Amino acid sequence: MQGLIGKKVGMTQVFDKEGRRVAVTVVEVGPCVVVQKKTMEKDGYEAVQLGFGEHKEKGMPKAALNRFKKVGSTPRICIREFALEKGEEVKEGDAVTAAIFDGVPYVDITGTTKGRGFQGVMRRHNMRGGPMTHGGHSKRRIGSNGQNAFPARVLRGKRMPGHLGNVRVTQQNLKVVQLRAAENLILVHGAIPGPNGRIIEVKKALKKTTVKTKK
Repeated sequence: MQGLIGKKVGMTQVFDKEGRRVAVTVVEVGPCVVVQKKTMEKDGYEAVQLGFGEHKEKGMPKAALNRFKKVGSTPRICIREFALEKGEEVKEGDAVTAAIFDGVPYVDITGTTKGRGFQGVMRRHNMRGGPMTHGGHSKRRIGSNGQNAFPARVLRGKRMPGHLGNVRVTQQNLKVVQLRAAENLILVHGAIPGPNGRIIEVKKALKKTTVKTKK
């Protein structure tokens, strides 16, 4: 299976085999239930829809509730679709755990970044700003943003103040430091998008599949 739905738990630090301290993000992946299986004969491709996180029956639409009851599962908060690997066999109602990442050296994690609201150009675009002393009046302002005579308008794509964050981002090639399959936890090197508790998608790395060894 290509990946699983998970949740960002938080950051901590561990020590590797050489005794070096490594900053890691703890990610809870699974268990996910197979809500629906896509087949080549019926849908034209092979994939599964996975559900993650417990949801109360109260407040859930009856159509969605019956969908979970059909496969013998409790309601789930989040549903995502993942591709199946060639020859892989799963059934509707099966539980998929973090064990699918056994032996996987790198993963790609997709999540939604923290929303920062309306921000100026210094924070949003990392601009330098104007002089902070000697009578400068453009300390954190945008400065000149167009031409006076021609074309007498602001060009499309000009970096300006605006909304920052709350966008879908994929962090690629994150090294798997530890896999704790019994606890459905993955410890990855570095930071991932989103606040603690945010739902994320963890997939096997698409571009980086092997670990470079030192000669």
